[in-house]
Amino acid sequence: MAHPLQALRDAMADYHIDAYLIPTADFHGSEYVGAHFACREYISGFTGSAGTLLVFANWAGLWTDGRYFLQAEEELQGSDIHLMKQGQPGVPTIESFLRGSLQPGQTLGFDGRCVDARTGRRYHSLVRQLGAKLNHQLDLVGEIWAQRPPLSARPAWLLAEEYAGVSRREKLAEIRSTLTAKGSDVLLLTTLEDIGWLLNLRGDDIPHDPVVLSNLVLTRDSCILFANPAAFSPDVLEKLEADGITLRPYENFLPHVSRLTPSQRVQLDTRRVSTTLLTSIPSEVPVNDRPDPTEQRKAVKNPQEIKNMKQAHLADGIALTRFMYWLKTRSEKQTITELSAAARLEDYRREHTLYLQPSFDPILAAGDHSAVVHYSPTPASDRVIGSTGFLLADTGGHYYTGTTDCTRTYALGKLSPEEKTHYTAVLRGNLSLAQVIFPAGCTGSSLDLAARQPLWELGLDFNHGTGHGVGYLLSVHEGPQRIHWRAAERQTPLVPGMITSDEPGLYFDGAYGIRLENLLLCVEKTVTPFGRFLGFEPLTLTPFDLDAVCPEEMRPAERTWLNDYHAKVYQALSPHLPTEEAAWLKAATRPI
Repeated sequence: MAHPLQALRDAMADYHIDAYLIPTADFHGSEYVGAHFACREYISGFTGSAGTLLVFANWAGLWTDGRYFLQAEEELQGSDIHLMKQGQPGVPTIESFLRGSLQPGQTLGFDGRCVDARTGRRYHSLVRQLGAKLNHQLDLVGEIWAQRPPLSARPAWLLAEEYAGVSRREKLAEIRSTLTAKGSDVLLLTTLEDIGWLLNLRGDDIPHDPVVLSNLVLTRDSCILFANPAAFSPDVLEKLEADGITLRPYENFLPHVSRLTPSQRVQLDTRRVSTTLLTSIPSEVPVNDRPDPTEQRKAVKNPQEIKNMKQAHLADGIALTRFMYWLKTRSEKQTITELSAAARLEDYRREHTLYLQPSFDPILAAGDHSAVVHYSPTPASDRVIGSTGFLLADTGGHYYTGTTDCTRTYALGKLSPEEKTHYTAVLRGNLSLAQVIFPAGCTGSSLDLAARQPLWELGLDFNHGTGHGVGYLLSVHEGPQRIHWRAAERQTPLVPGMITSDEPGLYFDGAYGIRLENLLLCVEKTVTPFGRFLGFEPLTLTPFDLDAVCPEEMRPAERTWLNDYHAKVYQALSPHLPTEEAAWLKAATRPI
């Protein structure tokens, strides 16, 4: 049997495709994808959550970002796939590479269901300029993948209003009002998290992202949900139907779209719907390309969600702190590995009655593994956690009361002066961002300096974003806001109610990595004659490791910030801990 890459090239030859593009995507633009959609992984062997494979007859390249450079180097070893490190000097973008490689008359192919419409338009424009051709109707991986897993159809369930805060009936009315204001008749919604938020609908069709494979068509008087009927119990169906929601088979969505009429003004977001969907709409139908009205509303948590999220972080803080106590007081005779440590932390989380599942694959990285930004232990890579260096633990959980994401880097023994300096610089960046006050209208690119400055002062930096939005029992990585000095295509101002991560880091290949992450709630601070000012309230409740801190390298204000945060942690957590652990926490949060 041919290797998947060679089998793909054989299929390309059969269909006269000269270059074939495979993104990490499903039909919904999801960040993480289910087993059915793991096409890029199947062909390349690279298991990271982000990357795009471009295959020619005699050349193949994988584009991925800085989080995965080390992992990709390891996993692509022995293949003829070149690693293209996005954003690095001398590394072209995919479009630039195609511009220099695709010849007149040649054909670029991809599965248009897995490429967003805006990107698809750029590829179409590119091939036209080159005198080449485009075929976006080929699922070549599906042609060769004999044992391809089926589409997921896990049970769908409804999030109670005590957790969601607002009923789906109210949300539907609000979005319909927005459509009317924009002069639209039909909203096409394909992003799974937005559908989940709008209908208070949850499922298990993507690992660690509790969503249902579905599409939605909303008009002023109807709401049609396209999903696998086998995933819906009679009780769930009854409640959806009571709120005016009709269920139809998942595969009927594109045929429904193809029957839209010129009298219907359609609203969609070309960044989020697929190329195939956009081209399925009859050409005479008017289309308004606007951000999905659900996106911003989902990002701004309602008062009940905020109250619940604080409860989730209290529960998570108890688990994280008990894990830290266990790690720091373990016997030297006790053998602990990355996987067994991850299992112990999961056990602590599962003690809470409202806990559901991890919000992403846990990152427990000891020694030089911690330098791999998104390393996650496997039975093959698992190693013993010793008594020197660092353990980086980036983990999170889904609770009925919300979603958490926290990173702590723990000192496993005595550290070198350099290791302490590096840890302290990352900590200073974390604390600095948490303390910023900024005028309403600021975007994350305006705030990123606060987290990076302590590292920049040392001539150091990290190659990933500083902050991402976090969903409420949805994706742990949620837009539209982000914190990164490299401005994205569209910047979204931070507003009260948004929850964003604060996670500066520092990584030395082959040595160690440090990352410290809290989740921050954007809140009102003050109004003056100069405007309205916002800031952050930390949600995460667990200590930073004082064994790794150099107090003399911190400014007085920074020490005060840290002491105030630790006082809050102790006050919140100590009543919920066994006596011995509470006494340990008192020392772990001592003023410096």
